[in-house]
Amino acid sequence: MRRWLLIGNSRWHWAALAPDQSLQLWHTSAAAGVKQLHQAPEAWAAVGPVPKDLERWQPQRLLTSDVPLVNLPPALGVDRALAAWGAWQQQRQPVLVADAGTALSLTLVDAAGCFLGGRLMAGGRLQLQALHQGTADLPQLEPVEAAGPLWATQTSEAMASGVARGLAAAIALAFHDRPQPQWPWQLWLTGGDAPVLKPLLQAQGLQPHHDEGLALAALVALSRPAQDP
Repeated sequence: MRRWLLIGNSRWHWAALAPDQSLQLWHTSAAAGVKQLHQAPEAWAAVGPVPKDLERWQPQRLLTSDVPLVNLPPALGVDRALAAWGAWQQQRQPVLVADAGTALSLTLVDAAGCFLGGRLMAGGRLQLQALHQGTADLPQLEPVEAAGPLWATQTSEAMASGVARGLAAAIALAFHDRPQPQWPWQLWLTGGDAPVLKPLLQAQGLQPHHDEGLALAALVALSRPAQDP
C-alpha cells in the first residue's frame, strides 16, 4: 500500500490511497508510527522529531522549499506550508488557513499564491497543560472535545469553554484583520481541534471550510507524478 507521512509535534499523520483514489487518513503516536515503517513512504515531511528509521529515506522527504508558494520563509513549518498550499490551490483564491493542532497557526495566502504572513499561539492541548502545570488546583484535562456551556459552573468545563472559545475568537479576529477585505477570502480550518472550533466560528457568522486532511492531501498531490491516475 502506498503511504504518505506527516510527522507533527504530537502525532504522526498518515494517508493512503484507496482503490477509488480517495484518501484514507489515520493518526498514531510516534512509537506506534515507527512500527508501521515497513517500507519507504511515497513522501514524508516532518515538524516533529525524526527517528533514525526515516533518515535512510531522505530522498522522499518534502521540505518547505518544495511547496510552490511565493515568498515562503525558509523557517516556516512544512505543515503550515502544505496546509496553506492545499487550501489555496483548491480555487486559487485568497485564503486564511487556521491549523488548530498542538499550536494554532494562522496563515495568509493571496490569490497569486503569495505568502502574506501569519500568527501563532498555543493550541488547546498546550493551553490546558499550562493551566494545570502553572497552578496549584486546576486539573489535567484531555484535549478539548466539546466547548461546553457558555458560562460554566464546574472547573473542568470552565477550562474547556475558555480555551475553545479563546481559540475561536483568535481565528475570528484574524479573519477580521485580513488585508484587502474586499478580496474573496476563504477561511479554511484543519487540525485536531477543528471539529470543536467549527460550530463556534459558525455562531460568529463565519463559514469555514473544514478539511481534516488538508496538509496530507497537499503532500500527496505534490509528490505524485503528473501521470499518476
